[in-house]
Amino acid sequence: MKKVLFPLLLLVILIVSACSNDKAAEKETNSPADDTKSETITYESETGPVEVPADPQRVILLSGFTGNVIDLGVNIVGVDQWSKMNPRLQEELKDVEEVSDENLEKIIELDPDLIIGLSNIKNIEKLKEIAPTVTYTWGKSDYLTQHIEIGKLLNKEKEATEWVEDFQKRAQLTGEKVQQKIGEDATVSVVESSEKQLFVFGDNWARGTEILYQAMKLKMPDKVKEVALKPGYYAISPEVLPEYAGDYIVFSKNADADNSFQETETYKNIPAVKNNHVFEMNAKEASFSDPITLEDQLKFFEKSFLDN
Repeated sequence: MKKVLFPLLLLVILIVSACSNDKAAEKETNSPADDTKSETITYESETGPVEVPADPQRVILLSGFTGNVIDLGVNIVGVDQWSKMNPRLQEELKDVEEVSDENLEKIIELDPDLIIGLSNIKNIEKLKEIAPTVTYTWGKSDYLTQHIEIGKLLNKEKEATEWVEDFQKRAQLTGEKVQQKIGEDATVSVVESSEKQLFVFGDNWARGTEILYQAMKLKMPDKVKEVALKPGYYAISPEVLPEYAGDYIVFSKNADADNSFQETETYKNIPAVKNNHVFEMNAKEASFSDPITLEDQLKFFEKSFLDN
């Protein structure tokens, strides 16, 4: 009897041991200590497929897109000068280093796992040796598609798409309310001061232009459309501003520029100025088109047009 039970007992021991080993292997495979950072996805960039981290932890931005990455909740370790100077992003970037495409040593020190910039940045090939580098051509994608592309790159396409769809609905509704108040034929100019000249803008050069003209569908003065729609912007002198002024003016005011033209009779006699239809924005905050900026601008336009 004992001889019969011994082989059976041995078999049971072997089965239990095998199950324990399988569970241990499974636990090891699914262990939190597993290095998920080593996982990658393939992003189809403008220049071809790029292997990028599936969960990037140390992103460097060399040409804006900073608000896009912040909005998607991804950690940033370095940003360009203009992003660092943006008052709207000061809190989020207080511990983030300022970098440039020429300071490769600084970039290496920051140990990025992903670098993002515009296609005209310098040292692209050298940057690729430091970390996966993805570039975008300015204006190739519209402002909302650009955010979705950033979402794809960061493996957060769902979150980016949801924000875009929601923002489109809200901006369109605001546009309908504004048109009801100011009239469908009322025109809006977007102007920015810079040194001793001014700029007027088309419909895709930040400063709120995407919201005003594309999302809210407000009208651009014909004179502005002729010179600024295709290139995106056009330089003018303060003396000719009345020719480009719409019924309403959104003024992206640069505090470092010469804004003395606002004290001239030429400026004061513009109908939009006389009617208190000039809405001023901070130029250092206005020259971006990321979700953080767009959300603030939409609130600003709603208040400016509807409460005026």
